[in-house]
Amino acid sequence: MSQFASDVYVYDAVRTPKGRVRRDGGTLADVPAYELLATLLRSLGERGLDTDLVEDVVIGTSTAAGEQGGDVARAAALWAGWPDAVPGGVVSRLCCSGLDAIGTATAKVASGMNELVVAGGVESMSRVPMLFDKPAFAFEGELQDRTGYVTIGVAADLTAADAGFTRADLDTYAVRSHQRSAAAPPSASIIPLMSGESVILAHDEGARSNAAVEGFASLPTLFAEDPSWERVARQLPDSRRPAGGLHTFGTAPQLADGASALVLGSGRAGSALGAAPLARIVGVAQTAVRSPRLTASVQAAQDALARAGITAERLDVVEANESFAVSPLLLTRELGLDPGRVNPNGGAVATGHPLGATGGILLVNALDELERIDGEFALLAIPGGLGLGAAVVVQRVRR
Repeated sequence: MSQFASDVYVYDAVRTPKGRVRRDGGTLADVPAYELLATLLRSLGERGLDTDLVEDVVIGTSTAAGEQGGDVARAAALWAGWPDAVPGGVVSRLCCSGLDAIGTATAKVASGMNELVVAGGVESMSRVPMLFDKPAFAFEGELQDRTGYVTIGVAADLTAADAGFTRADLDTYAVRSHQRSAAAPPSASIIPLMSGESVILAHDEGARSNAAVEGFASLPTLFAEDPSWERVARQLPDSRRPAGGLHTFGTAPQLADGASALVLGSGRAGSALGAAPLARIVGVAQTAVRSPRLTASVQAAQDALARAGITAERLDVVEANESFAVSPLLLTRELGLDPGRVNPNGGAVATGHPLGATGGILLVNALDELERIDGEFALLAIPGGLGLGAAVVVQRVRR
């Protein structure tokens, strides 16, 4: 039950807490991206990983510029004190970067190219803001037209309007995300960030247990007058522009800093490590639709499930990135999912979306929840800019 000829296992999975980005300097604003990632790499060694056996480090980063530019994966491995012989590289697929890194590492192991790979992601949005690299697709008019590029908020509003979700639907979902995040159980997979002997951050920031629909309903919308609507009107004259807009600061993903790291390997690698696997990766998919909608994650999820050989009914946990509140609502409806199994411990509208780190964070969260409920299958799905989407299906290995 896998799209791969050879089994690919997850032997360990860790992440940092998510620190919210604030204008006055967030909790993690003084922590470089390479240190966010190196903290996790060091922790993997402390948890039993023989770093001499690691054959590659594949890291997702959406904005590969500034201190995240060049090759932050290799830099972080050296900063962490890993062996000089361990290579590293970066993949960049906007919001889908972390899941793509996991998919790339999975393919390397499944093909026999490598036996043991560390995959994950990192993003310090405090230090390297989104669009800091000034990509041509976001700034050059002709390329904007050819790609169908619109700002991500307009894509979210258009997706919600086309799907028939109301402002009340979005607000209600966001409140639930806050409440679930605030009530989430502690996790040994979350590695505190330290400064010497002092803890900088040990838990996700942002969740509000007292979140209420009335408060969210009073927030102004963000994208009603966005200039991107002019491009939508030219290219999609029959599209529905929601009067007054739909998404707000409350139903948009919070900006955040964070990192994730997972140990992926073959059965032989597990024997060499003396480690039992946590899970098996059984389905991976990347898809795309014509911008400007956030719908590609639905097709990616369907493809990943088909490649895993299971139906949505068998899913015990779904981690659907809250790339605005519309994303998990759409995935839930289109796949016929039980809402209680979708983001059971909240998500990005409450605690943030650190772009390239998010794919690995979703997998860490899913493995924690599968263990807690004694579940078997989990789906991770993320939509991204330029119409991208990615999904991964994992199967827990019961011990």
